[in-house]
Amino acid sequence: MDSTAHDDAKRLGVGVLRVVGTPIGNLSDMSSRAVESLATCNLILCEDTRVTKRLCAHFGIATPLLRCDENTILKRIELVCERLRAQETLCLVSDAGMPCISDPGQRLVDAVLDEGLSVEVIPGPSAVSCALAASGLSSEHFFFEGFLPRKKGQLEARLSLLATIPATLIIYESPHRLISTLEQIDKHMSQRRCAVGRELTKLHEELARGSAADLVEHFSAREGVKGECVIVVEAPSEDELSQLTSPRSTEGSLDEAISAGIAEGRTKSALAKELSKRFGLSRDEVYRRAIELSS
Repeated sequence: MDSTAHDDAKRLGVGVLRVVGTPIGNLSDMSSRAVESLATCNLILCEDTRVTKRLCAHFGIATPLLRCDENTILKRIELVCERLRAQETLCLVSDAGMPCISDPGQRLVDAVLDEGLSVEVIPGPSAVSCALAASGLSSEHFFFEGFLPRKKGQLEARLSLLATIPATLIIYESPHRLISTLEQIDKHMSQRRCAVGRELTKLHEELARGSAADLVEHFSAREGVKGECVIVVEAPSEDELSQLTSPRSTEGSLDEAISAGIAEGRTKSALAKELSKRFGLSRDEVYRRAIELSS
């Protein structure tokens, strides 16, 4: 197989770590180059041996498998480097899609490169590019967020920051958290168009478009949402971005939240705790502002 990485490895007398993209749903998307790489390498490093075993069985691949997930990957680095120095070829796969994209495989590749060893990429499907292309939203500039924080305060603070990025946003989400995440996106970016890609490349693939509020209504009408989801959020307009990044806008939003809380009879300390997370400020700053407004 011709490749610069492979030729360099042969010249240096070492092996190659191949980062292999695998289907995100439709097995027909597996390239012949990926099949050949997995079939001819010495070892396949994978997240879940059960998942990769099914993939290999489908293509008649009998290469040994070794678990290499977020819990074991740091322990595998020394072994991987030793085997590469012994002129072996190893393949790294994730359960689906391109390894190293929102995936612990990045740490292994980083360590292998730091050791001066060779890495070769065998391209394959990615939910990021599939969802962006299917969304119809601008791909001129895009920002891949991956999974958002789960704690409410951290989630709101992160979305407040993401709202100011002048690019289309791409977010991974699990089906049982999809609606609550869309509700938070509506809270922070209600003016923007969104798209949700679900079960991408699979038989029941779905692409839903509309505002975040529209999508909340769309998915809430079901008994349950199934399949991994990708949320794509339109980039802010120049006017919206100007308002979001204006110090007055931030202060005004904070003042409104404090005033509303005071009107509800909430204590200043409670407001400081909650709003400091939402606006990315210290509790002392919010508390002082609450005193100023109440007086």
